[in-house]
Amino acid sequence: MQDILFDFIAKYITLTDEEKNAINSVDIFRSVKKGSILLSKGQRSKNSYFVLKGCIRTYYIIDGEEKTTAFYTEMDALTPHCVINKAPSDYYISCVEDTILTVSNLDMEAEINAKFPKFEIMCRKMSEELLAKHQIDFDGFKTSSPEQRYLNLLQSRPDLLQRVPQHQLASYLGIKPQSLSRLRARILEKDKG
Repeated sequence: MQDILFDFIAKYITLTDEEKNAINSVDIFRSVKKGSILLSKGQRSKNSYFVLKGCIRTYYIIDGEEKTTAFYTEMDALTPHCVINKAPSDYYISCVEDTILTVSNLDMEAEINAKFPKFEIMCRKMSEELLAKHQIDFDGFKTSSPEQRYLNLLQSRPDLLQRVPQHQLASYLGIKPQSLSRLRARILEKDKG
């Protein structure tokens, strides 16, 4: 698993053997079973996650109903809001599939960044990319119809259609599962005609 992580890091910075050994010496790799809850509402956490294999999602429970806000798959990073604002979490994070991820915390990251300042540069670049991606995703969601959201998902993240239960996918798109079924049928009909 560390090779997958090192290949990803290589897109941002070049690692020396000493830096690779420093990463390997920290116990960050976790295998987590499908359905496991990584973070619950009301829980405090210092953990950040990086998905090496699998899928995790963030969701709220509003009036007893799960509202999925994001899916994180291979090479996606997630630092929950509660880590930054040091408050209890407003939402949940769970594994949609059996998942292998790295789990780090602010103390670990500060220690590595102090020893190897270029990691801080990498983290800043990644943060900038994530911020831009989230803004584009948010704008796209706010300005599109459910059908456009589904078509965008088909184009940008088709793997989710196979990996994620339909009710979670529907929630992510902001519609009911029945509406998603009708939407899929309508799009299939258009493609045939």
